[in-house]
Amino acid sequence: MLKKICLNRMAAGPRTASLLASLLHCLHWHSLPSSLCRLSFVRFWLRIAAAASLTLAALTPAHAGIFDDAEARKAILDLRERTTSLESQLSAAQQALLDQNNQIVQLQRQTASLRGQNDELVNQLTTLQKAMKEYYADLHNQVEKLTPKPQPEADEQEGTTAAVAPAASENEVFNSALKQFRQGNFKEAATAFRSFLKKYPQSTQQPAAQYWLGNALYAQRDYKASNAVLLGLVKHYPTHARAPEALLAVAQNQLEQGQKNLAKQTLQQIIKQYPRSEAARTAKTRLK
Repeated sequence: MLKKICLNRMAAGPRTASLLASLLHCLHWHSLPSSLCRLSFVRFWLRIAAAASLTLAALTPAHAGIFDDAEARKAILDLRERTTSLESQLSAAQQALLDQNNQIVQLQRQTASLRGQNDELVNQLTTLQKAMKEYYADLHNQVEKLTPKPQPEADEQEGTTAAVAPAASENEVFNSALKQFRQGNFKEAATAFRSFLKKYPQSTQQPAAQYWLGNALYAQRDYKASNAVLLGLVKHYPTHARAPEALLAVAQNQLEQGQKNLAKQTLQQIIKQYPRSEAARTAKTRLK
């Protein structure tokens, strides 16, 4: 009977059987007075062993659960750290994209601004080219009007030859310089007109010589020297027919130097000072 009970308890669990065997050994099983007493004793201690076994069985999973929870917490903390790192990387990537987008927008604005400036320069160039064509056309017409004419023969009266000879020499020098200008030899023309101005300071053709000298310097792109000569003409011969044309040439010089405000003021001066001149009409057209 006892053997059957022990086998049943062993089937219930190895821990229970081990505990029961230890108890029987410690209590001197053969010292018990009777079989019934022995059976009651065994049943009592079996109950205690079963309860202890159940307690140990319950405690073992709980102990394992403690370690499982710690590992789970560690995994959660690791996951949180990874998530935080990914969020930081994503935020940095978003900021980089935003910066790149701002740079693209700025470049697009700069491109639009450069296009606008380019269009403005093209318009200015077109206006300048048109003004130069008009100026050269007017200059050509003026040169045509000053085409050298055959000199009249000397008068046979007494004293006439002596009076005409110096004038003929003066005209020859002037006409020679003008011929150089018409042929496009602007450097030689400028030299010839300077020589004329120095040689014939009292000549009535002084204003005309200064005018053509200024234009010859303009053709060589010596705008500063050209303006000095032309403004000198206006200052010393303000009522001469070449004075308004000289101011018109000054305005052209200023325009080609990029001095738009000064050129505008010079054109306004022509209109105010010489309102009935051809130069004034040209000035009004250029101011529009």
